[in-house]
Amino acid sequence: MLIPAPFDLVPYLLQGVAVTVKLLIASSALALIMSFLIGYGRLSRYRIISVPATVYLEFFRGTSLLVQLFWAYFVLPFFGITLSAMTTGIIVIGLNYGAYGSEIVRSSILSIPKTQTEAGIALNMTRFQISYRVILPQALAIMLPSFGNLAIELLKGTALVSLITLNDLMFQGTVLRNTTLRTAEVFSMVLMLYFILAYPIILGVRKLENRLSVWRA
Repeated sequence: MLIPAPFDLVPYLLQGVAVTVKLLIASSALALIMSFLIGYGRLSRYRIISVPATVYLEFFRGTSLLVQLFWAYFVLPFFGITLSAMTTGIIVIGLNYGAYGSEIVRSSILSIPKTQTEAGIALNMTRFQISYRVILPQALAIMLPSFGNLAIELLKGTALVSLITLNDLMFQGTVLRNTTLRTAEVFSMVLMLYFILAYPIILGVRKLENRLSVWRA
């Protein structure tokens, strides 16, 4: 059975999709963890916590993700630290997007009126209880749309790992383009596959937003 062009390219591109999905899930998990650690760290009253958190934020926001990937993959071996392309991608992308996510966390928490904290104090709640039971549930509803956008940006950012030899979707597309010379077909399929990967994120965030809006109501 003949497969119509350009769909004959799909089996080869799907090999890259599997790598991209793995990279997306792992780096998103790291980014989420770092978002809350650094976000809360920046809000800390103690400079020993807030200053390192600020340095981390400014470093990863102030330097290029591509340069960070190159440095971790090509320069760290000179210091005796050799990471695989996948490990490098997960760590660098997770840390980079975690910096942006930390500002989402920090600004969302600060947007909650202080009267909510005062009400918790009046109810004799501890600082942890106020944060966990009063502030965080309200802040999560504010964070969600921005986190959804950040997840989509992270997905698109994974394309850069092809430049450190990781055979993700973009890498497979580039190899196919060089071997088949079917530039328009190859990159059109790559474009469609990235959209297919992003669309469930869009729908998932939208569904969570609807649920949280009902809960808040």
